[in-house]
Amino acid sequence: MDIVLDEREVRILGCLIEKEMTTPEYYPLSLNSIVNACNQKSNRQPVLSLDETAVLKGLDSLRSKGLTQETHVPGSRVNKYVHELLSLFDLSRREMAVLCELMLRGPQTPGELRSNTERIVPAGNVEEMDKTLRDLIEHDPPLIMRLPREAGRREARYVHLFSDEIAREKTAAARTASPAVSAIPATQAISRLELEIAQIKRDLEQLKQAFADFKSQF
Repeated sequence: MDIVLDEREVRILGCLIEKEMTTPEYYPLSLNSIVNACNQKSNRQPVLSLDETAVLKGLDSLRSKGLTQETHVPGSRVNKYVHELLSLFDLSRREMAVLCELMLRGPQTPGELRSNTERIVPAGNVEEMDKTLRDLIEHDPPLIMRLPREAGRREARYVHLFSDEIAREKTAAARTASPAVSAIPATQAISRLELEIAQIKRDLEQLKQAFADFKSQF
């Protein structure tokens, strides 16, 4: 993936995709609508607080990367904005919904994605979600990846590949998925085990002798 977005750009792009799919009657979006969508407290992780200047800079950066476009809607006194994701990638509505949710809420399991995308597209079964995730991974270029399964989680999480946070997420997940490696050198560990085994043998001999002494009394 050659496109790398910061947190602000990811949020803006996710909001444009979301609003096009959930409220098409209000799409394209004005600058004020995008600001409100970015700072929305529901369906967002993390919750952000972006002002108009920050969003404008984000829109300009996204436009330079071919991901947004400014447009004028007849009858509107302000310019509005659209995303251009489908101009760059051939995606189904379900694939768009998954990308949208990963951009708005961060890494999620297949079960979480099934639940969260239901507000955007009709809920599919487990097999349909698995196929959607597989298609996004096998897309050219890949658009999502599967993170190592974290300790205590039944399912691995998936993350989109538009952001520079991917390496951090992958490293953190791998760290929690694998037990900590002992800092004790191997030779020291072997020596400690040998000492413990020797002590166990001595204790066993003492027990055997004590039992023999006890039997001799009868």
